[in-house]
Amino acid sequence: MPGLFDTIDINGVKLKNRLVMPPMATKMATEEGGVTDRHLRHYMARARGGVGLIIVEHTYVLKNGQMSAGQLGLYEDRLIDGVRRLVEAIHREGAKAAMQLTHAGAKAAREFTGEQPAGPSEVAPPKGKDLPRALRVGEMQQIVKAFGEAARRAMDAGFDAVELHGAHGFLLCQFLSPLTNRRSDKFGGDLDGRLRFPTEVIKEVKRQLGEGSPLFYRFGADDMVDGGMTREEGRQAAQRLEHAGVDVIDISGGLGGSGHERFTEQGYYVSLAQGVKEVVKVPVIGVGNITEPEYADRIVREGRVDLVAFGHKLLSDPDFPKEAARKLGVEMG
Repeated sequence: MPGLFDTIDINGVKLKNRLVMPPMATKMATEEGGVTDRHLRHYMARARGGVGLIIVEHTYVLKNGQMSAGQLGLYEDRLIDGVRRLVEAIHREGAKAAMQLTHAGAKAAREFTGEQPAGPSEVAPPKGKDLPRALRVGEMQQIVKAFGEAARRAMDAGFDAVELHGAHGFLLCQFLSPLTNRRSDKFGGDLDGRLRFPTEVIKEVKRQLGEGSPLFYRFGADDMVDGGMTREEGRQAAQRLEHAGVDVIDISGGLGGSGHERFTEQGYYVSLAQGVKEVVKVPVIGVGNITEPEYADRIVREGRVDLVAFGHKLLSDPDFPKEAARKLGVEMG
């Protein structure tokens, strides 16, 4: 079985190893969501440290989908030049780059958008600040188009892949959860209905990406809140995501958040990722306070996950991949 430092080919994009920097908000963007020199220094350091793939932080596709100050945006063509500088800097240091695209939906912040947030239903997700209104079908179609246009901009900028944020209570996650999606139309109800809107986004983004550009999906595979989507339902949803065209499933938590607020053990989402990997054929990323190279290498060799994301470890030590290679006795690619 391959190990942590073996290559992997994802839809024609070859990664030199299986170490991933997951998307983590830096709050470094300009007021309009533009890339800054701080972004360049931040991501270049991690690329230089030897990680195979960097997934750039959550980037909103419409102004009304912004959640926080300093968040990256890719909602207009004028922002392409900035993200092009960023991806070129990452490539110069030897890593591949994906951009995570998102819409906050019911978690959007009125102080930045100037309007009431909107989601699948009039239900606030955990940590939502305002009661949202329910999206109209026409608005949903505009959001689908916006995801596609943002994906096109990411490709124009030179990114190797795009990731859709379907976890942590963001809009795609809100549609999938029975807690926040109480619609009575074709976009609600059973699992297939709740997946209809995320699937339409996937198909439009795939259309814009074309052949040879992988689509990742950050998947909240378990809501971890009473009445939310369960782990078993998450496995069923993962199969449908694969069928819709997702090339990599990046496992995390659903409405309950990213998990770091409640879990401390190493690999706290690895069992969740393993459960998904058992039912899909596409590569799966495992995450969750993973700090030990030996542990990361073992879960790849055991076939529990295909790639491993190191979040806080890479924030504190950009050169962690070099240390990991030394401990495992392998040559850096």
